[in-house]
Amino acid sequence: MEFKHTSVLLEECIEALDIKENGIYVDCTMGGAGHSKEIIKLLSKEGKLIGIDQDMDAIKTATERLSEFDNKIIVHDNFYNIDYILEKIEIPKIDGVLMDLGVSSYQLDTSERGFSYMREAKLDMRMDRECELSAYEVVNEYSEEELTKIFYEYGEERFAKRIARRIGEKRSEKPIETTMELVEIVEAAIPDRTKVKGSHPAKRTFQAIRIEVNSELRILNKAIEDSVARLNKGGRLAIITFHSLEDRIVKHKFKELATGCTCPRDFPICVCGNEPKVKLVTRKPILATELELEHNTRSRSAKLRVVEKV
Repeated sequence: MEFKHTSVLLEECIEALDIKENGIYVDCTMGGAGHSKEIIKLLSKEGKLIGIDQDMDAIKTATERLSEFDNKIIVHDNFYNIDYILEKIEIPKIDGVLMDLGVSSYQLDTSERGFSYMREAKLDMRMDRECELSAYEVVNEYSEEELTKIFYEYGEERFAKRIARRIGEKRSEKPIETTMELVEIVEAAIPDRTKVKGSHPAKRTFQAIRIEVNSELRILNKAIEDSVARLNKGGRLAIITFHSLEDRIVKHKFKELATGCTCPRDFPICVCGNEPKVKLVTRKPILATELELEHNTRSRSAKLRVVEKV
């Protein structure tokens, strides 16, 4: 299957990064190279693009789509390791970082990847298929207490305990192996009267499992801190989120980095010595336009936040 993905908030991201033609830019979640290609087109031969992705299908596609450009380095890794990656390729400072935290359309639409609650597939959900932990292990091996915690915290699922209990009952009979088996279990656990028209009852559960499998929230704070530390003065970090948990983390981390002093308000002078590391470029997140929403419904939940190194 061809790696197809419509880049979300493409123009807004390029504008937010304020690209300098001789600058060095990192696309932490390169995917099908939609954002990457627009970035590298604005660079001179002295500029450089570093593309990172943990999905080998994305790496192969991006390598092909950027084949005409020589000023690029493509890395198969998780952007959690951005500091190590830059150290390894001997690049001390950069001018911009982009993180698109959404699952690609390709991953959702490729049944065998097991991301979708609309398609029959083996339970997987690994963005990096070389990792050992998959959705199968989470569903079949985590305790009911662990599943409840994941569904509640990562999926904001009000029926987390009921779903976890139902999973426990079903897997005691035989392992839960496919997406549709899991969907049936979730649907049976949620009372009919609470199901919202137009919203799939398994959406939150699948989101929670995907986040757990790929450690999506645990890596975010460190990745933001390391990215900011590597930015030149005036360099920018732009992050697109797709659900409230991610957006909350990004919003709070950006605010923390922009605040500086952490002393109690009643202290007469600052004793912590912390100074602001960034300034907020966006006080409120940038959302998709009506025109983009017409052409790409998956952009509906996208939020773009941007900071600049001071």
